[in-house]
Amino acid sequence: MEIIEENHGGINIFKLNGRLDSNTSQGFEKKIFQAIDDGSKSMIVDFKDLDYISSAGLRVILKATKALKREDGKMLLCDMQDYVKEVFEIAGFDSFLPIVGTMDDALQGF
Repeated sequence: MEIIEENHGGINIFKLNGRLDSNTSQGFEKKIFQAIDDGSKSMIVDFKDLDYISSAGLRVILKATKALKREDGKMLLCDMQDYVKEVFEIAGFDSFLPIVGTMDDALQGF
């Protein structure tokens, strides 16, 4: 999996490409928690090019969301393929994690 990290006006953006599963979730977890440790409180995860997410990937998202919440931070998820969005809905993550349509929508959420 490829992770492209950008910063847009103080908002950390993670663009995921490939599969977020037990083989790749540790690398993503390290990157996202490094940003939190560096003081980031605003994050967007772009799922546009993500083909698959497993429970290991969901765990990283949940763990990061909780860590951001403790710091009065916020995470938005955007540009999900329908089958990836369905995983979030089945897991109930859509009830506490904002999922928006596009990157522009996510940027406007801050």
